[in-house]
This record gives sequence, C-alpha cells and structure tokens, in this order.
Amino acid sequence: MQRHFDDMQLGSIELFVLAGEQGSFTAAANMAGVTPAAVSRSISRLEERLGVRLFVRTTRQIRLTDSGRAYFEQCRQALSQLVEAEREVTGQQSAPAGKLRISAPTPYAHYRLLEQVAAFRQRYPEVQVEVHISNRNIDFAEEGYDLAVRGRLPQDSSLIARKLEDAALVLVASPAYLKRRGTPKAIDELAQHDCIYFELPSTGRLVPWTFRIDGDIRELATSEAVVCADDFLGLNTMALHGGGIAHTYRFTVERELASGALVEVLPQYSGCTRPFYLIYPHARHLPLRVRSFVDALLD
Repeated sequence: MQRHFDDMQLGSIELFVLAGEQGSFTAAANMAGVTPAAVSRSISRLEERLGVRLFVRTTRQIRLTDSGRAYFEQCRQALSQLVEAEREVTGQQSAPAGKLRISAPTPYAHYRLLEQVAAFRQRYPEVQVEVHISNRNIDFAEEGYDLAVRGRLPQDSSLIARKLEDAALVLVASPAYLKRRGTPKAIDELAQHDCIYFELPSTGRLVPWTFRIDGDIRELATSEAVVCADDFLGLNTMALHGGGIAHTYRFTVERELASGALVEVLPQYSGCTRPFYLIYPHARHLPLRVRSFVDALLD
C-alpha cells in the first residue's frame, strides 16, 4: 500500500476535526496546545491540498462549508477508528469509551431506546451517547452515525439489519370522542369518523392502516381528518384530546389504555404488527462501544 499522508497532513486533519467540533480555531488551538495562527495555517494547507474550501471564515466565527461538513464527518469517523484500533491493540480499552451516535424514530426512542441508553450509561460511564430523535432517514457516511433504529429493512447492502421486535398496532380513541361520535362496530364505519394519520417524512405518503380480517392482513383506506408529520407521537396526543381515532403502536399507549384515558377501537380486527430494526454499517471490527450497545439492545 502506498503512503498517502505524511505526519504534517495527518496533524492538519486532526486540527481540522478539532476546529469543526469546537466551531473555533482558538478553542481547537487551546485543546491541541498550539496557537490559533498555527491552526489556521494548517487548515489552509489542507484546503490547498484538497482544492476545496472547508470553512467560511468571518471576523467573529467560522462554519463548515457543505464540502467541509462532508469531509469533517468522514475524518472524524476515521480518526475515531484509529484511536479505537490503538486501544484494542494495546489492550488499553478494557471497557467501552468514546462517543456513540444513534438515530431513532420518536416512538421507539421515547418508549424503548432512551431507557436502554440510561442503563447502558450507568454500566459504561466513559461512553458519551448522542441520540438523534427523528423519523427521517439518515446517511451513515455523511452524518457520522454509528447506529440507527428504523421500521424498514435498508436497501443498502452495505448495512446490517437486526430485528428488535414486531410491535403490535392498535386503534385508539378517547372516551370523550367516542361518546360524542359513537363507537364504530365495523371497519366500514370508520369512514364516518375523524381518523388521524401519520405522514412519512421520507416519502410524504400517509402510513396505511392495517387490519387482521379472517386471518389475513389487509390495508384499508379511511378518510383522514388530521395528518401528523415528523413526530409520530402526535397521533397519541391528538387522540388523547378527543381529536379522533389513531392507529398507533400499542407499547406507546399501554398506560393510557390501562387508565382508561384511551379506549381500544375495533379490537376484533387487531393483531397486526410493524417491525423495528437496528441498523449499522457493515464492518469487520465494530468499535467496542458500538458492539457493546448492540449486544445490550439485542439482549
């Protein structure tokens, strides 16, 4: 393998990542034990070598350009892997350490993942965890995530998917709404009700409602009255306030069903599920912090 970097270039990359993380040449210089001018010169050499501008500089602040952001995420991940490899080879990393970045949709994050993160942090306090709670798809390479939880298998063959669970679905409404509008006894009666739908951020499509009818799973269209986008848990909140009937995950409304704040609708057609998968990039040697969290979540 040919040598692509000399010591000065590797040092420039480290200073660039520090400046990107801190958002300041001065802060990066203080952490590295050099002068701000040295950081600026180092990054200028890096920009000249790459032929692209990495930072927009003003008298008060710096910020990464689009090209700089993409390069920053890749460099930060590469440097992290080098540190991880050194620790493992020297036997210094007997316990997980470093930053773990996770992306998860709102229902799974609030009702499943964050509890696991808290327990994991108690066991491994040297791991800093950053959880991005959103229903949008993320790009592992460009955004620097270690793990993601998603409701669909990835199309990218370079990603590994491990099933976490098949989550049961349920139709719910508040007692006040059912008293005002009546309780539907058959699926076709839903056309006369206010139905609350979730819009997928990735496609803009409404998530279809599914029912188990005579042992078969069927998707049936109803007339949507309210559409919630981005935050899936908006369905539950809307239903709690009497806004209509919501098609949601049972694990997100178990307490409300037990207390009577919500009532299950058309239980004879329940039994449908949607999967959740833990997704991460294919790698021969996962960092210890990632491998340990994967094991904890799948346990």
